[in-house]
Amino acid sequence: MTNLGLQYPIFGPEIQCPHCRQTIPALTLTDTYLCQRHGAFESDPKTGELVHLQSGRHWRRWENEWYRQHTHPDGIRFEIHEALDRLYTQGYRATRVIIARRYQDLVSTYLERSTPWRGQSDTQRPRLYGLPVEFSPDPKDDPCWDVINFDLDKEPGAPVQYPYFRLFE
Repeated sequence: MTNLGLQYPIFGPEIQCPHCRQTIPALTLTDTYLCQRHGAFESDPKTGELVHLQSGRHWRRWENEWYRQHTHPDGIRFEIHEALDRLYTQGYRATRVIIARRYQDLVSTYLERSTPWRGQSDTQRPRLYGLPVEFSPDPKDDPCWDVINFDLDKEPGAPVQYPYFRLFE
């Protein structure tokens, strides 16, 4: 009797497309998943990554969510900017960005550095989009940081006010 699990790629008979989140099927006896909108994704059993064949983008999964593995600083900066926009529309504001340590060399030249005022002993704190930046713990201590790219600390923000409302105050 043939083990049916061996007929599918490492992530099973179907996954969610990392781009559109639609359920996509595996092609049996291959390491490939096929999305009708985005094309083929090939799984690599050695690295645990999913590679979009048309673009070469790499993805890894943590707790059933796909995280793109960036090779250029603009990619991760854009992803952080999108997450900040989502937070804002949900009524929150970010107070800190924690970026995976594996991106420290990639993004460090793009971080804003402020010099302290004369007489202040505050060390230079890197910032991104005006927010303080810290880097994650070592993935040996917290394995999620081997896959996820960043995390945002948040707090409730002020409600969005539109200028024409002030006419009636």
